[in-house]
Amino acid sequence: MPVLSVEKDLDRHVMTVTAEFAAPVERVWALYADPRRLERHWGPPGWPATFVRHELVPGARSHYYMSGPAGEREHGMWIVREVDEPRSFVVDDAFADEQGEPKVETGFTTMRADLTPVDPRTTRVVFTSTFESAEQLQQMLDMGMEQGLTLAMGQIDDLLAEEGAAV
Repeated sequence: MPVLSVEKDLDRHVMTVTAEFAAPVERVWALYADPRRLERHWGPPGWPATFVRHELVPGARSHYYMSGPAGEREHGMWIVREVDEPRSFVVDDAFADEQGEPKVETGFTTMRADLTPVDPRTTRVVFTSTFESAEQLQQMLDMGMEQGLTLAMGQIDDLLAEEGAAV
């Protein structure tokens, strides 16, 4: 499993997930920049993601939904705030309606992804999610966010291996 640690700080409203992948930083970056690759690992097993729109450039909005095993759909959206390819990106993340508009009543999370080469063949990814309140963070934890992210990131090694074999 590529996830090295999950740290939660309710006082600061922050959850940090650190993982390492056996691929150069440019290959890992492509997994987040390309919507077809992103949807292959963004949702946890059993809840695959479909990106209706996605562009990793400042000011862009992404709209996606995850499909559950009983056919349900949970929509989400990102507002891309910062991009430093292939090192980092920052998005505001929220639940969304079917048109990809944020559900403001559930609040936003600011998610920062930092990609750092460990060596020429290994990349460390640190996702730092900052919530509006300790209550919002706790609600997301109660909904299974930690497990979902861990399982979703656990799919990346197989995806990288599959893509590496195809090259």
